[in-house]
Amino acid sequence: MRTVIFDLDGTLADTSGDLLAAANSCFDAMGMAVRLEPKADAGTALRGGRAMLSLGIERETGQAAQAALLDAQYPALLRAYEQAIDVHTVMYDGAMDAVERLRSDGFAVGICTNKPEYLAEILMTKLGVRDAFGSLVGADTLPVRKPDPEPFFEAVRRAGGDAARSCLIGDTITDHSTARAAGVPSVLVTFGPGVKAGQADIRALEPDALLDHFNELPALAVRLLGA
Repeated sequence: MRTVIFDLDGTLADTSGDLLAAANSCFDAMGMAVRLEPKADAGTALRGGRAMLSLGIERETGQAAQAALLDAQYPALLRAYEQAIDVHTVMYDGAMDAVERLRSDGFAVGICTNKPEYLAEILMTKLGVRDAFGSLVGADTLPVRKPDPEPFFEAVRRAGGDAARSCLIGDTITDHSTARAAGVPSVLVTFGPGVKAGQADIRALEPDALLDHFNELPALAVRLLGA
């Protein structure tokens, strides 16, 4: 079965607002005045919790964050994020329409994310869209994570798909590298906060396709994977 696997943060949904709020709650607890901003720092949010903590601590202190401090604060960030995971998060325009069109056209669909699996499950359930995806593989589902290709292959398997007729939709070099390692087409979105400021960089990766809006995806999937 033809299969489309999606990254989550910055690809299916803009999760940056809730991620930044979780990081800011950690800075509050540490007695720091620094705040990460929704527009300016959205790209950092989609690089993960440690990236946000590192950025805030460096801004506050003028020095690189120590690994021990990041390790100590990371669990607190995850707890704060879990408690307010869907306050600001929104699915990108047309995302679920495209997913439903793919399913009706006989594609398997799934998710492969570097977000911890339990948080991805909570988020997609709260957003009311978890049942639309045949699989969800997170950063800790397997001993390895993207850009290792095995989480992608596992997402394909759990969705009931065929890796030989699959592709990965993402927004970062990590997703692009995962697709290349898996030997499948790489599709990178151009609309997420992680790429808005670096369009040239995304294009320089030379993915198999760029996706400007989800309404283009059904036809694109047929072009890449066949009818």
